[in-house]
Amino acid sequence: MRLQAPHVRTLSFLVAASLSAGAALAQKGETVKIAWIDPLSGLMASVGQNQIKSFQFVAEKLNGANNPAGVKFEFVTIDNKLSPAESLNALKSAADQGIRYVVQGLGSGSALALVDGVNKYNERNPGKEIVYLNYAAVDPDLTNSKCSYWHYRLDADTSMKMEALTSFIKDQKDVHKVYLINQNYAHGQQVSKFAKSMLARKRADIQIVGDDLHPLAQVRDFAPYVAKIKASGADTVITGNWGSDLALLVKAANEAGLNVNFYTYYANFGGTPTALGKAASGRVYQVGYGHYNMGGLYGGLASEFKKRFNDDFYNGASYHALMMLSEAMAKAKSTDPLKVAAAMEGLKFKSFNGEVEMRKTDHQLQQPLFIAKWAPVDAKDSYDVEKTGMTFVPVKSFDSYVSSTPTSCQMKRPS
Repeated sequence: MRLQAPHVRTLSFLVAASLSAGAALAQKGETVKIAWIDPLSGLMASVGQNQIKSFQFVAEKLNGANNPAGVKFEFVTIDNKLSPAESLNALKSAADQGIRYVVQGLGSGSALALVDGVNKYNERNPGKEIVYLNYAAVDPDLTNSKCSYWHYRLDADTSMKMEALTSFIKDQKDVHKVYLINQNYAHGQQVSKFAKSMLARKRADIQIVGDDLHPLAQVRDFAPYVAKIKASGADTVITGNWGSDLALLVKAANEAGLNVNFYTYYANFGGTPTALGKAASGRVYQVGYGHYNMGGLYGGLASEFKKRFNDDFYNGASYHALMMLSEAMAKAKSTDPLKVAAAMEGLKFKSFNGEVEMRKTDHQLQQPLFIAKWAPVDAKDSYDVEKTGMTFVPVKSFDSYVSSTPTSCQMKRPS
């Protein structure tokens, strides 16, 4: 089963259809400032630049009468240099400017620092609370042992994606020996952990023949790692790498003639598709909450984004974030973060991948997930990624309940 609109309807029609019936526009015309805290320098700068463009683009589409609350979203960008310490400095800067909403997603280390920082700030500053929207930091601890009332995650976490990925892999008869290679921080460590435990449960015959962790955004030559993968006899690689760490890994794999299948989280991030090229056709899979050939709302956003910026729209969580905020503001009849946070708990709303729900228990968005394969464009799947003549073709979809994982969150709510 795949989520595919029968035809691409106009974006304005889809946005209008998503507005809550009879929603009171109590905040009509109000400007809501949001601090965007992520890297704009270093090896991951190109990813950061794409992400802020995506947020600004979606805000332009949803501003004013195009969102349920009738508000205008305005982003203030702060470069955190992919650093937890710099993220806390950015949070202080946002608070000093009177900004009450922050978004961040690139790096779970920075996300964990922000959760702690927002918790402490809100305790010290009642009446000036800040809400943190996490669009891509996927360490499960963020909605388990480190869960916070002020934190809301729009992406599926590492365990949810691995649940979907291993449910797909268990039926692939050509998978026998798996090599794990990941970035050495929270997310990468969790990818390794959950891959091993879930494969053992679903396909006990699969061997883990390697398990490497490497520094985040520091490795410029992955040839030594690729040599280890070749020597291991692996037929499959599972990696949660993103940005330059994935682009350089697949580049080294192509150069070494490493003929294995890659199962990834972020193969659509800028630069990686070009590194994959035609040489990786049919050998790279990605798990995510959407894909380029969905049609409908996502197809409209991706098409217009590409025309305007000559870039690919791979941050669909930017739409999740602003639609959820505006729905909650309309429900709360306020832009006050304290009231909006309460309105977001348990909120269900229509997004590009169907109806999604912000689970009240832990503030983890519940949503469908998809597996897509790197393949040549054709008449059916025609979105050309990075002008490679290639695309991600959907091969499997999972309803929200399939990849939903339990939580240990003990949520502490304001009295």
